Amino acid sequence: MTDYFHLNASPDEIRAVSSLGLAHLGDGVFELMVRSWLVLRGKATSRGLHKATVRFVAAPAQAAMGKKLEGVLTEEEADVFRRGRNTSPHTVPKAASREEYQTATALEALFGYLYLQGRTERLNELFTRMMEE
Repeated sequence: MTDYFHLNASPDEIRAVSSLGLAHLGDGVFELMVRSWLVLRGKATSRGLHKATVRFVAAPAQAAMGKKLEGVLTEEEADVFRRGRNTSPHTVPKAASREEYQTATALEALFGYLYLQGRTERLNELFTRMMEE
């Protein structure tokens, strides 16, 4: 049985996943991390949690946080980030510019990539860096 909380996909399996597939997975990983971070900081009501979560997972916020990772990514991670950013989106949300949306997609692709590898420690390092005030 596959343990979907503790993945360790092979390099061939990961290479078979498109950048948009990585971003789709990474979006969920990032949102779960944001929700955990908010709950542990005492956001009490579900409405407050939802509003705060939406603020962090929106493309403009993700793009701003993704920029905090410049210079700290390994060459491999930077390649995944770049590949995600260069993916052509079919649509762009009204609340984000095309550049913001592409940078947010890059961040999500990176998170999906690291999650598939089971590199949760690295995910936590990058997430902590981004969430610093």
